[in-house]
Amino acid sequence: MNIFKHLIIIFLSILLIACGTNNGQNKGGFILKTNSKNNTFSNNETLSISLENPKNQTIDSIVFKLDNKTIGESSSLIDFKLGKQTIEAVVYFNNEHQSVFQNIIILNNETPKIFTYKIINEYPHDITSYTQGLEFYNDTLYESTGQYKESKLRKVDYKTGSILKNIDLADEYFGEGLTILNNKIYQLTWQKGIGFIYDLNSFEKTNSFKYGKSKEGWGLCNNGNVIYKSDGSEDLWILNPETMIEQEYIQVYTNKGPIKEINELEWINGKIYANRYQKDGVAIINPINGAVIGVIDFSPLKKLVKQHQGLDVLNGIAYNPKTKTVFVTGKRWDKLFEIEIIE
Repeated sequence: MNIFKHLIIIFLSILLIACGTNNGQNKGGFILKTNSKNNTFSNNETLSISLENPKNQTIDSIVFKLDNKTIGESSSLIDFKLGKQTIEAVVYFNNEHQSVFQNIIILNNETPKIFTYKIINEYPHDITSYTQGLEFYNDTLYESTGQYKESKLRKVDYKTGSILKNIDLADEYFGEGLTILNNKIYQLTWQKGIGFIYDLNSFEKTNSFKYGKSKEGWGLCNNGNVIYKSDGSEDLWILNPETMIEQEYIQVYTNKGPIKEINELEWINGKIYANRYQKDGVAIINPINGAVIGVIDFSPLKKLVKQHQGLDVLNGIAYNPKTKTVFVTGKRWDKLFEIEIIE
């Protein structure tokens, strides 16, 4: 009897799979092709699309779409986001329509520029702080730190290193990036899928928000209108600051491929500066299409701080609008460096 039941289950499973894959998904038998053998393009190239019709269906019309924009059979890719994208062909035939899809990859057409830097000042930094987020507001530094049972949100006098205000996160949370917008502090946690919102002046926790499709909480920054969030992948999510809903995302790509483990973020003069985890460097990102337009190697800075057992990687980048300079530090570093970036 058990064997009979087992055979029935297998039969029903096969039937369900068959129904699922037959669901009219390619009834017309159409095949969408591009002018690249491996479907990989630079964004200065032209995409050409063709539709094969092996069943000789009578086609009334075709609408091609890329990134929710209608395109022609031949289109420049210069204004499209980089990364993995999907072409959709909506084919109208025999009084019905069907969508056919083809995935492509769009790379940047230029190699990232190498930027350098000059140290202007060095300031004391709490050597116990596992720095995750760093941001200036009104010439005052705000910092988020990580590690379970050690995570904090702080307001800091950056010139002296004095802690002006501090709250500890609950032991279950591993603090990550932060950003400040509309008199609110937004702070991420790592793997709990939740972030916190605080009143800027009182540090009172006023709300919380859950992540959407983003995997984890790593870094935050804002451009005055929307918030950008990293999750440890090549994706940067764009959030509505009122609802914290992930509206869309860009993918961080060079001319060779994706840049993963995007960590702490900072908005500087229309670009996103991003720490890369374990790389002791920063990528400069075009927020429109995700292109890495420049990189900065900060690895020499690690040799200038106190060498100790708990010393960890560079992380923490903040722009001070008052001084028009950039500040960087690292996890358990005893120094905060004020620098000038040189192109």
